[in-house]
Amino acid sequence: MAEEDAKENTAAQAAPQVQMRVLGQFIRDMSFENVMAQKGVSGDVQPEISVQVNLDAKKRPTEHQFEVSIKLKLTSKAKGLEDVLFLCEIDYCGLFHVEGVPEDQVHPFLMIECPRMLFPFLRRIVSDITRDGGFPPVNLDNIDFVALYRNELARRQAAQAQKPNA
Repeated sequence: MAEEDAKENTAAQAAPQVQMRVLGQFIRDMSFENVMAQKGVSGDVQPEISVQVNLDAKKRPTEHQFEVSIKLKLTSKAKGLEDVLFLCEIDYCGLFHVEGVPEDQVHPFLMIECPRMLFPFLRRIVSDITRDGGFPPVNLDNIDFVALYRNELARRQAAQAQKPNA
């Protein structure tokens, strides 16, 4: 028993400890267009909201620092019509210090764990923007960043397979 504990302790000491710190968060770009007010549309309409999410990550000049961004686009249309009620686009970024992640796991870590940390703040901003824009606040559903990452990998592999060999 003591021998097994010693092996586990040695293995735990050999594996690097993953460290992640959020160094900062900011809105790089934001746009809210209240199309309904611009057109002078009034009355009771049922909104249908579509959400598009794109992720991006890049290394910063400082060692172990990365910038991760969530680009969100919400389009609200009147149910049954093609009339746009509002458009909301936001590019929300976080600066992260990440250490102890194996090299082959850095990209998935940045594209899954970092957005997961940023998302509650982005959700709050979207809720406030839509409410302040004169609409009921949009409370975004949780995003499965693992599924989003896997779908993007599958899309890239399919695109790669479609390219003719040159």
